[in-house]
Amino acid sequence: MSTEPELIQSPLSQAITRAGHTLQVDIYRLDEEVDWLLEVVNEDGTSHVWDDRFATDQAALDAVHEAIDEEGIAAFLD
Repeated sequence: MSTEPELIQSPLSQAITRAGHTLQVDIYRLDEEVDWLLEVVNEDGTSHVWDDRFATDQAALDAVHEAIDEEGIAAFLD
């Protein structure tokens, strides 16, 4: 009998608001995995999932802040 792996949500997952828009940042991994996944969901429910995996949840959070700083929040609003 196999069981589904548990999804581990990082405590660093958070909402980020800039220029009047809010993005939900979800950082998570499967309990049997070591690398973290990064997903950003905009106000319309559009999901942006990074292809890269991250060694730490902090590295994932740093990546989303870097993307917002470089590309602007509008990059996630389409």
